[in-house]
Amino acid sequence: MARSLGDCMKHSLLFALLIITGGSHLPAQLWSGILAPSRAVDWSSTSPGVVGGIPSATWPQCASSGCQKLTAAGASATVAQINAAIASAPAKTYVLLQAGTYLLSGGVVMAPNVALRGAGPDKTFLVFSAGLNCNGEGSQICIKDSSHIWPGMPSAWPGGGSSATFCGTASSGACNHTYNQGATTIQLSGVGSAGIANGQYIYLDQVNDNPSAPSISNKTGMLVCDNMSATDGCSLEGGAPGRCSVGAGTAACVQGGNVDRNLTQIVRVVSGCKSACKGVGPFSITITPGLYGLKWNSLQSPGAWWPSSNMQNAGIEDLSIDSTAAGRTTESAMMFFNAFNCWVSNVRSIKPNRSHVWFWQAAHISVQNSYFFGTQNAASQSYGVESFLASDNLVINNIFQQVTAPIMLGPSLGSVFAYNFTIHDSYVNPTWMMQAFFMRHDAGALYNLSEGNLTAGYGEDVFHGTGGANTAFRNYAVGWESGKTGGTVAVQLSSYNRFENFIGNVLGCNNTTSLYPGNCGSPYHTKYASNIGVNARAVIYDLGAGNGAAPGMVVLADPYVTTSLMRWGNYDVVHAGTQWSSSEVPSGLTDGYANPVPASEALPASFWTRSKPSWWGSVPWPAIGPDVTGGSVPGVGGHVYLNPAANCYLKTMGGPTDGTGSVLRFSGQTCYDPPPRGLTGAVH
Repeated sequence: MARSLGDCMKHSLLFALLIITGGSHLPAQLWSGILAPSRAVDWSSTSPGVVGGIPSATWPQCASSGCQKLTAAGASATVAQINAAIASAPAKTYVLLQAGTYLLSGGVVMAPNVALRGAGPDKTFLVFSAGLNCNGEGSQICIKDSSHIWPGMPSAWPGGGSSATFCGTASSGACNHTYNQGATTIQLSGVGSAGIANGQYIYLDQVNDNPSAPSISNKTGMLVCDNMSATDGCSLEGGAPGRCSVGAGTAACVQGGNVDRNLTQIVRVVSGCKSACKGVGPFSITITPGLYGLKWNSLQSPGAWWPSSNMQNAGIEDLSIDSTAAGRTTESAMMFFNAFNCWVSNVRSIKPNRSHVWFWQAAHISVQNSYFFGTQNAASQSYGVESFLASDNLVINNIFQQVTAPIMLGPSLGSVFAYNFTIHDSYVNPTWMMQAFFMRHDAGALYNLSEGNLTAGYGEDVFHGTGGANTAFRNYAVGWESGKTGGTVAVQLSSYNRFENFIGNVLGCNNTTSLYPGNCGSPYHTKYASNIGVNARAVIYDLGAGNGAAPGMVVLADPYVTTSLMRWGNYDVVHAGTQWSSSEVPSGLTDGYANPVPASEALPASFWTRSKPSWWGSVPWPAIGPDVTGGSVPGVGGHVYLNPAANCYLKTMGGPTDGTGSVLRFSGQTCYDPPPRGLTGAVH
């Protein structure tokens, strides 16, 4: 399953964040009147991140004998003592690691309903020289269930003991083989012997599109595919994660012998299986959240599969993780596998091999108030937060420094990436700028929201398949980094990344001072739109370009990327003004994704929260957008203030404005007001 962004370019809050909802939800989505329902989900009510908020602020400290031995050992504790304390901890307690430097020769194994808490990321330092096998990928800290189910296991294959047929969204009775967007009752038949119970998380999926020539046969509509072709394919390298349509997800599947199931939504069973559902059925099951999007189709054999055990309510808090000495013996610093309602809060992570945080079959994970520095390679597989088969996660208020691709999405639905700050996205080619937010790198990344981030740029490539209907709202995409001369594009959407939404963003760089983001010339960005592809530079939008970088494989250009793109209220430095143009609203589409021209130029402060975050401090809210004035970032018309994460890095931590240098000291307690301790969330 190894795939890498680097290969592509070589070819070319312990305070919980749901408190900010401020109470019960109003009936209308926050984007109502701006986005068509077919192009978005209601992020204000789908509970991205830990449902109800991170709970551990009220948990007591573990007092088991194992925890007492760990406390007595202090920083001289071994990894065996740490793991023994975690395994012995009663449910809903935290295991305390006192201040000091812990030299660990193996990996930490988390348990459900337990938090591992340090004295702060500037006081408790975990220095790893090795990790552990975490379902075959390896990590320094492993947060996973005990069933080990993944798409390559026979029990998960169609017809296996942990699989079922998803046969419609009828409210009761027989399968109706229709799939209504937003449906919260589904029908499952042929439920395997492992059974399904209320409270369990299950994975809904369906067979990919498999066009032999997408540029000819699929000129419109949504495509989810990763098949390859020497003349006209969906993907240069294939291999997007997901079940195989028949049997195991082996090389035969990724090479075209069978077809992947990359459209995967993770949902929780609310009711309908008080006694375990198993057998012929059909069973009427209530789920949350409801079914995302219009893409579900009876002709593509929708199905379900699931882990028999769930890892839930495990958290990593208030400590520093250094993976440098572990080298390439493991993949990630923290892996969440078949994990739900878990979290990373107020953590500093230094130089893992592949990724700092990996969501692999994970939903409702919160990653917040943390600082991620560097990776081992700054090339292939060098990521910040990476998603493989994920839904409804929340990555918010984090700092990424010298991470090649801070956000990397494989198949992922309904997640929110908000108020993060990325800088100096280091790459092995020192003159090439990486788009920091890869909102789709594999087939099946749909309906994700990026909001309020300060970052180098946004990209969606063609190396592992297609997707779309992701939304970028009120972000600042600089499209420039110091010393970079290639790939300096604010927004780069390659072929078949359709129905994307860019609303209220600020795009491009026209700064002639030494202040963030540094002197980029006057003006640096000279062109509004192109379809040049991976060699584009000095462009705001690079749209619909194909790619033939992989040997013998070709993805042709796709003009429908531009036709289907929703742009409204974005300020860019080429125009030196905000574009409110009906010609950039895809109101005439006939494939179900048309977006009416908004009746107003008014924008809400957020697409996912109804009030200012309590930790936001004195920064204006919202901090970015065409209606923001007097901003602190030069060269963009006063429309951008530094968000709290950027202020933490540049002011409190004293980070260089070009992002160079060594890892910095970090503590969320000193960066944010109120500090990340003792706050819990309101339940949706």
